[in-house]
Amino acid sequence: MPGKIRFGMVGTGFIADWVLAGARQDARFEAVAICSRSQERADAFAAKHGIPHTFTSLGQMAASPLVDAVYIATPNFLHASQSILCMRYGKHVLCEKPMAVTLAECESMVAAAERNGKHLMIGHNMRFDPVHRKAKELLDGGIIGDIITFRATMGNAGPENWSMEAGSTWFFDKKKAAMGALSDLGIHKVDLLQYLTGQKVIETTAKVMTLNKHTATGAPITVDDNALCILRMSGGAVGTLAASWTVYGHECQSTCLYGTKGIMLIYNNNNPAAPIEVRNLDGTSTTYNIPPETNSGVIDEFVDALEHDREPEVSGKEALSTMRAIFGSIKSSEIGRTVSVNSSFVNHL
Repeated sequence: MPGKIRFGMVGTGFIADWVLAGARQDARFEAVAICSRSQERADAFAAKHGIPHTFTSLGQMAASPLVDAVYIATPNFLHASQSILCMRYGKHVLCEKPMAVTLAECESMVAAAERNGKHLMIGHNMRFDPVHRKAKELLDGGIIGDIITFRATMGNAGPENWSMEAGSTWFFDKKKAAMGALSDLGIHKVDLLQYLTGQKVIETTAKVMTLNKHTATGAPITVDDNALCILRMSGGAVGTLAASWTVYGHECQSTCLYGTKGIMLIYNNNNPAAPIEVRNLDGTSTTYNIPPETNSGVIDEFVDALEHDREPEVSGKEALSTMRAIFGSIKSSEIGRTVSVNSSFVNHL
């Protein structure tokens, strides 16, 4: 696809704002249309970002010859139907995470991409962070040897503290979000762990809970606000993942990897100038200074994939393994037992 790639956008919330701001750093990206059920919101978003065309019907936007690809940033329960509709109309799709709210929906999205010959990418952005790119380079070079265990944490004060819909956010509504902190935050860490280790999650033992969050009426929210998982990987590594919407102090997103030759700590300290620290067996320590990210990196990867007609790095098919781990963790919590996932990836037994 030579020249600029013309995007139609679905959704007018915080995430769409943030992604669009970063996307415009790529000269190949052009936002030409916005779709919202509300004409008022569509007009306001279009005026704010200088987008020339507005739609209140996704079918009409997807059918428009003005649009090459669609970016979907809507509540979780809409992801599958909207993605499949756009691909049926011949559009490439970049969909926000979580991919969808059931595994069957996720698989239907992958099937729709293959059936219509379109590229589908899911917006897992942590692997595109320059810090994590550098960490991957170091790990692949054997800096800490074989990874034995890991500890990953991601927590913040919850979406009501950053969402444009503070106080009545859809993130807390099971009918719209289906899942909570695990699929909002933990999902990032699952994708990142699989990326950094080069292994897939094959077992999960999890506790997915609602501990503290309440709606504006004082009732407990209907999705989880905390999740704790023990993950076993296809290459033999085992570790823990914690996702939380009840970290009311400083946000945390540390990843610690323990190997046969040392330890790698990523975002494990409060020194933004040195986000990676490697500790060797002899007790010496090396830190790495990496410039901060200026955008999510997701749009850059998607646009490049379309330009060169290749699968994006986080294709729908790639994202399936992450979603299996998420759904498996929810199931594990429900039944109180370990759940096997991604069994076809087992290679160390």
